Amino acid sequence: MTIQSDEIRQWLAVAKPYPRRPAALDPVYYPVVALALILVACVDFCDAVTVVDVYRLVQYDLSGVPFGSRLATLNHHAGSSFFASSSTVDLSRTVLMLPVRELDLDLIKEYIGQGKLLGGLLLLLPPQFSPEKVETAVGGDEDFDLLRNKVSELERLLIHANIPYPVYFAFEDDNINAVLAEVKRNDASGQPATATTGGYKLVVAASDPKKIASPTITNIQGWLPGLKSDGDSSQLPTIAIVASYDTFGAAPALSVGSDSNGSGVVALLEIARLFSVLYSNPKTRGRYNLLFGLTSGGPYNFNGTQKWLRSFDQRLRESIDYAICLNSLGSFGNELHLHVSKPPENTYIQQIFQGFSSVAEESGLQVGLKHKKINISSPRVAWEHEQFSRLRVTAATISELSTAPELLEGTGSLSDNRRSVSEASIIRSVKLVAESVARHIYSQEGKGTNIFADNGSLAVNPSYVRSWLDLLSTTSRVAPFLSKSDPLIMALQKELADHTAEVNVQHETLDETFTFYDSISGKLHVYQVASVTFDLLLLLVLGSYLITLFSFLVITTRGLDDLINLFRRPPSRKVKAV
Repeated sequence: MTIQSDEIRQWLAVAKPYPRRPAALDPVYYPVVALALILVACVDFCDAVTVVDVYRLVQYDLSGVPFGSRLATLNHHAGSSFFASSSTVDLSRTVLMLPVRELDLDLIKEYIGQGKLLGGLLLLLPPQFSPEKVETAVGGDEDFDLLRNKVSELERLLIHANIPYPVYFAFEDDNINAVLAEVKRNDASGQPATATTGGYKLVVAASDPKKIASPTITNIQGWLPGLKSDGDSSQLPTIAIVASYDTFGAAPALSVGSDSNGSGVVALLEIARLFSVLYSNPKTRGRYNLLFGLTSGGPYNFNGTQKWLRSFDQRLRESIDYAICLNSLGSFGNELHLHVSKPPENTYIQQIFQGFSSVAEESGLQVGLKHKKINISSPRVAWEHEQFSRLRVTAATISELSTAPELLEGTGSLSDNRRSVSEASIIRSVKLVAESVARHIYSQEGKGTNIFADNGSLAVNPSYVRSWLDLLSTTSRVAPFLSKSDPLIMALQKELADHTAEVNVQHETLDETFTFYDSISGKLHVYQVASVTFDLLLLLVLGSYLITLFSFLVITTRGLDDLINLFRRPPSRKVKAV
């Protein structure tokens, strides 16, 4: 059947589609779009209640075995200890906020031992543990000592565990305490904070931790030559004084190690200063060379010391009469220990010990002799002097510690800060070591000579000791996170150069047994979020308001018919065959 042309034209006229509106947005929609943007901003974005500095638990591998906190990103609701011991509540999306002073260590042992999942863990430290608080040590504070012991045990639990969620440390302050108090009140209702119930949300935006490639350890060596007689071509004997300056702790960004081993570094620098004055005059320069070594890699089996010693030529190594390693000299006690690897009856060991003992008696100190035989086949090195002993060089470590700490322990813990160190103890230790070495150099043993008398020109300078102790007590020194040109390394190099005739710096790579990861600190944003019910109600109210406003604007600008046409279904454009 043929359709007449007039009929076709008539049908096309009826079926012609409505003309398209311009691409540009009609002004009537502007208020709606603006309100929609405001709605999105109100729902999705809000200012943080507070922002605090946080410090992540160390992440490392030991011979390929993972330890520490394996994640860095945090984005979950906050919870308190109210639900921590519950076995029926799922806390896999909850960040527990736990003040250390109220912490039950058995709870941490349970979560680590049983592998219970958490969204994250935020441990709140008392403010007196902050490295920024440089307070003079007072001693005898039983409450602080108990808290230090708790923190030390907590660290041991954390650094030797593989924890599959983010663990952060922060310091208590008014803001974070107020948030914690509110979280506790909410938890007391019996329902943990979730997206459904609302509450506080803790957010740390961090990238995935990355391995630190080929971490550098830096050794700094200072040389103070002795006086040779004219025509004497023989090699002068050498006395080495050594201290490891780097640290390791549960939170690398907080690992300042005021006592271990900041006290040893301060003592070495002051001893170098005293002997530089003594050796500046040819008349008082001894016939011994003095070798000062600030070594890195101390917490890692004294890896830096090992590489430093192996860089010596044979002539220098054979010239070393003995080496004294300084370790943890700032405690409040009056007892020190001389740790040795050679048998106590060895002639050289007896000579060193008797020299220290006689000076100690005059200073009101007690020095005991501790012998520990080294195991050459084991890679574990408990004391720094053992690296010398492995090369058959006579050496000893002077320390307040009667026994060596375990691997990666006691070398810059959270509790090892300025408050726990006594300046007076460091000064006594400086006088003990300097006087013993000087009497040996000038053959004054047993004569009662006091070369570094308190009121003389060679007296220990308390201000010098205090200034360096304050600096080290505010500077984290975990070797894998120190660059070759780190300000601390440059400062130590400059200081040793001021007191010695020649300074050499050695950069080495840390033993591959130890692998470290970055992302050691960040910013914690605390948000107060409403429940989903509230969000839905808000969306419903605002949506109703927008629809009403839109309808009003269309009616007032175009009329009711246009509003109705917006919801009318347009006619079909298909051409039906007749």
